[in-house]
Amino acid sequence: MNRTLLIARREYMAYAKTVGFWLSLLAFPLFGALGGAIPILMSHAEPTRSVALVDEAPTGSGLAAAVRQSLENEQAKGDINALRMAAIPEAGVAGGDRVRQIAETQGYEAGVAALKREAPRAGAGFTAPKPSLTLAAPPAEIVAAVPGEARDALARRYLSDEAPDGRKLSAVVFLTETEGQPGARVWTARATDDAVENAVRDALKDVNRRQVFAASGIDPAVVAQTDRFRPELAVFSPKAASGGEVSFRDKLPTVVGLAVGFILWSLIITGASILLNSVMEEKSNKILEVLLSSASATEILTGKVLGVALLTLTVLVAWGGLGGIGLIAAAPDMAGDIGSVLMSNGLLIYFLLFMVGGYLMYAVLFAAIGAFCETPRDAQTLMGPIMMVLFVPLIVMQMAIRTPDATVVKVMSLIPPFTPFVMAARAPSGPPLIEIIGALIGMFLFAALMVWVAGRAFRAGALSDVKLNWKSFLGAVRGGS
Repeated sequence: MNRTLLIARREYMAYAKTVGFWLSLLAFPLFGALGGAIPILMSHAEPTRSVALVDEAPTGSGLAAAVRQSLENEQAKGDINALRMAAIPEAGVAGGDRVRQIAETQGYEAGVAALKREAPRAGAGFTAPKPSLTLAAPPAEIVAAVPGEARDALARRYLSDEAPDGRKLSAVVFLTETEGQPGARVWTARATDDAVENAVRDALKDVNRRQVFAASGIDPAVVAQTDRFRPELAVFSPKAASGGEVSFRDKLPTVVGLAVGFILWSLIITGASILLNSVMEEKSNKILEVLLSSASATEILTGKVLGVALLTLTVLVAWGGLGGIGLIAAAPDMAGDIGSVLMSNGLLIYFLLFMVGGYLMYAVLFAAIGAFCETPRDAQTLMGPIMMVLFVPLIVMQMAIRTPDATVVKVMSLIPPFTPFVMAARAPSGPPLIEIIGALIGMFLFAALMVWVAGRAFRAGALSDVKLNWKSFLGAVRGGS
């Protein structure tokens, strides 16, 4: 036992003392934060496009005014939706809906005031989203030009850096009408930028819809009032915490389960890969032979698995600590809800058991593979198929959010190689206790089988120079040389 602990300590310190380990440890939260911040930074950094609308439709059609109104309405909808989304983390979905309703009926400024009442922290730091485009007055010479080549030439000029009076435009939109249906020709400064194209297309669809309704004798005010209608919808479930109406708190456990499943997957794969590389490196450098002169193969395998497990636990504690501190600082109410989810119905215990069983299964397998390999090329032939198998639960875990009782999800959660991940995502939905216990028993029995198989293979691989193939691996499992 003492030799096993010494090997575990050596394995742990070999990585924990390196600068690269701590850099990689901090890299995940850093990139996670950047992943959330980059879309926000991109939305603020995205340029506001200056667009000029030129009406080439028949006189009196009012197409330009209608398109302008539609674009402004769409921008207002985006602003109101930003108010709602800002309120949800602090005030919940119901609070966000109240803010949106006030903004739609009383105006944007009233919506900002409602946000400050419903979610004071979010309201204090809220800024209106940057508009994707602004409507500029069309240059007089473009309006006066004859439609055709002359007008297009002027459009090209105003889209270039040599625009007259420095009035460079991002796009010039020529609005047309063919057989009563609105259309447009869009000249844009960047061929790859389709923001103006998409906005104008949506605006023309809206204008056409209103024209069709008006031609049918429907008052445009009725159409606008219909568009603003937001049905009051309440969802009830006997499994809700209140026994009736479903709240965000009732949906949170499935989100937590999915997140835990992904975290377990990344931790298990990271730890198993570290173990594979460690064993493979020590065999190629003949260090494994030195260790075998003072400890048994079982002690070496156990010590290595334990050492890397402690290393993985260090990563988990660091990630969990940083994530918890950030969540408590940004959204304390949500942090409290997540904590209560983990502490309810034994979920935290289940998650820990799934991590232990999953790590044990894959760690000993990768250690056995490493004992037969001396170079990364030797291990690549098996790493590819194993990683393909491990991507299967990533797909099934996403299904477990909406349909945790679907047959494919239930079956996959009971197959031991997939159990740690799929059952972690499924457990918060409250599956029958017999299924959870059965999955745990099956997982640990399979893990015991993997320990026995991998132990024999590790012993044979560590003591031989035979390359990994099915014949050598099966011979090692049977106890041959």
